[in-house]
Amino acid sequence: MQNVSVNQLAKPLVQELIDKSDALRVIVGEFSNGAKYIDAGIDCAGGLEAGRVIGEICMGGLGKVTLCHTAAVSDWPLSLHVHTCNPVLACLASQYAGWSLSHEKFHALGSGPGRAIARKESLFEDLGYEDTCDSATFVLEVDQLPPVALINRIAETCRLTPAALTFILTPTRSIAGNVQVVSRVLEVAMHKVHTLGFPLDDVLDGSASAPLSPPVPDFVTAMERTNTAILFAGRVHLFVQGDDTRAEKLALDLPSSSSPDYGKPFARILKDCGYDFFKIDPMLFSPAWVAVTSVDSGRTFRGGNLAPDLLAKSFS
Repeated sequence: MQNVSVNQLAKPLVQELIDKSDALRVIVGEFSNGAKYIDAGIDCAGGLEAGRVIGEICMGGLGKVTLCHTAAVSDWPLSLHVHTCNPVLACLASQYAGWSLSHEKFHALGSGPGRAIARKESLFEDLGYEDTCDSATFVLEVDQLPPVALINRIAETCRLTPAALTFILTPTRSIAGNVQVVSRVLEVAMHKVHTLGFPLDDVLDGSASAPLSPPVPDFVTAMERTNTAILFAGRVHLFVQGDDTRAEKLALDLPSSSSPDYGKPFARILKDCGYDFFKIDPMLFSPAWVAVTSVDSGRTFRGGNLAPDLLAKSFS
């Protein structure tokens, strides 16, 4: 894995956003310290395609995100599909929003390939991965520009100049923001795989899908809808090696229904936790339905169920 640079692989996708900024309805700008930003929904329209590309950037260029119409959930045709040949690097080393960033009144969770250069999370000790690249890209789910002082601190942590950093900004209320959050359907599964203690080296491949939630101006409602899409209608298929007993247990433990908070409206869960994501039961953040295929035996184990009624209530 050390021969793979998620920041290097993401570079062409970042450049695509820049080169097609007008067509993709995003705004490219520069901070006073030379760092770049790409606004995908704060002061511009953004859109589905911008969100799709950003989803692939989040995965460090190791995943593919596609949009399609499907009958998996009745009365809601548009879905998102994601797959990667390296779920551990793509989802955990890059896509996972695990770096808490703050300066004065600004707070955000940093995701994207730049995390693998900064390595500020204990997760990277478990992964045993460190990226080296002459540039770093971060994705922030925010509705305002991050302060320059924070960017300088991030650059120092990454041992890069501010001009080597790019920040992609995707408000949850925006169309692009919806896409990039729902494209984490495989990532939330991989994070729970890690939480459950399943050996990450035994996860060989993965794909996932979820209905694309409708955007809404209210931040809390937008957050509820994007998470509901995954928790109640997300589907994940993992390909693993090793003992069948472990594969079967993973299929049973992985779905969101294993959490005692399952079935509650996500907005209520957020309110009860004081809108602090870290206080929510970590077992809840996972897809609704899971299939785990053992490549050693050829057997497939399944767990969980879709909850279209809860999805419809949220989306309406």
